[in-house]
Amino acid sequence: MKMTLPFRFSLPEMRVFPALLGLLSIMAFSAPARADDISAAARGVVRVVTIASAEGEVVGFGHGSGFAVSPNRIVTNAHVVELAARYPDNVVIGVVPSEGDKSYQGKLIAYDAQRDLALIEFTGTRLPPLTMFPGIATDGETVIALGYPGNVDVATAQSAADYIRPLSPVRSQGGFSGTRKLTGVDVLLHTAGIARGNSGGPLMDVCGRVIGANSAVTKAEEGDSSFGFAVAFSEIAAFLREAKQPFAQTTATCVSGEERLRQGQDAQLRSAEARAADAQAVATREAVQRGIALDKAQLAAERKRENVIAIAGVLLVLGALAVGGAGIFESRGRRRSAIWSAAGGGVLIIAATVVFLTRPFGDVTVPAAAPVALPATQAQASFGKMLCKIAPDRSRINLSNPTDLTIDWQPDGCMNGRTQYAENGAKWDRILVPNDEQTVSVLEYDLATRSYSESRYLLNAAQMSKARALRGAVKQKACTSSEAERQLLARQQTLIRDALPARPDEWLVYDCAPVDMGAPAVVPPKAS
Repeated sequence: MKMTLPFRFSLPEMRVFPALLGLLSIMAFSAPARADDISAAARGVVRVVTIASAEGEVVGFGHGSGFAVSPNRIVTNAHVVELAARYPDNVVIGVVPSEGDKSYQGKLIAYDAQRDLALIEFTGTRLPPLTMFPGIATDGETVIALGYPGNVDVATAQSAADYIRPLSPVRSQGGFSGTRKLTGVDVLLHTAGIARGNSGGPLMDVCGRVIGANSAVTKAEEGDSSFGFAVAFSEIAAFLREAKQPFAQTTATCVSGEERLRQGQDAQLRSAEARAADAQAVATREAVQRGIALDKAQLAAERKRENVIAIAGVLLVLGALAVGGAGIFESRGRRRSAIWSAAGGGVLIIAATVVFLTRPFGDVTVPAAAPVALPATQAQASFGKMLCKIAPDRSRINLSNPTDLTIDWQPDGCMNGRTQYAENGAKWDRILVPNDEQTVSVLEYDLATRSYSESRYLLNAAQMSKARALRGAVKQKACTSSEAERQLLARQQTLIRDALPARPDEWLVYDCAPVDMGAPAVVPPKAS
């Protein structure tokens, strides 16, 4: 970018050692990173080194910063690699990750001097790509710069080899000061402290999403404030699209982990209260139904009792009449008729007595109440094929663009007929530790709430190495009906869980409901 500024980032030529030609073999360990969004983003920030040679001698050295847009491609400023673009046979580009034990040779893929952007490809390792945010920062919003300022290197480097050892990038913080145009290019103005060597490094929001690429700084005269300039996201996106390079971006609102946890707890409390209210409503309706049934049963019992007493009275009257008739027959000398009439009357009186004594005495049998229609949140099934929709108020969507998922859950913890989950209290979970990403994901299904979640931990290289070593003990991948095998899986996964940080960097929570079997499936990732 041909800027009319007092200076641009690029270290002046300096005396270097022939050992720089061994760029790709220098080894060192990176410093430990802070556990926050910026540290997670730092895993994808690199130092970009250029080494110029002529007739076997190193004649020039410079460096800047860059950030990964894919596992093996980085963006930096064009002026950082300008010599490599002009003299490709005489200038080597080195890519120095922020962690690990090696540096790697890069190749220039795309170059845009007007936008001051370049795309570099390298092989030998994979970096976690950074996510970009296309939104516009507000005035005064906190922004963070990551990179390798040369003034820090000059103060701390013991030799030229220190410039090509993997080290964590330096972070600085400031405020967003607005947008400007320089030579027709959109740039962001900010007050984060940057210096020579920050060229090409990311300017980020507090959630670690890239909003620009640092490119220049104003030279502060006595009493003047210093401002940094970063190539805006819109220019970076246009450059990458022209280079046919895909990149990750999200429009999610930046919310801190602490704030989202509080909001999620509030949402869970509201959900629990709603479930309790639903349960209370069901209990109330059941009580009302039982009361109505009891009233009906009591009324029926009273009617039955009255009917039985009436029958007993009729039998008693008939018996008395028969006995009275027997006396009349006897007075007229009709002995045989008197005997039969007396016997019949006696039987009727006995029957009346039996009927009266066995009448209902207030005992009520309440019939089974009709099933109460449950609220929608209670009526959903927990098994089978379900459509899961993202719950933004309980998720921290920081780097992703989540879509709806279709899952098929079985009572034995088999997900989609291929991945076995382990029982973890009232929930089922599966921990994924991939080989080609620096992210561990904990997938979880809660039967009680019918919620599916993915908690993502963005780990550094050392943490990933430990997680992969622990994953080696986990042999169970396919679904199994053996409870012993599922218990073994749970114990093995506990070791991985214990090695993870206390809190994930991003978590996606989905609410699930039964779905038509004909719905298209977007399934969670397989176990690895």
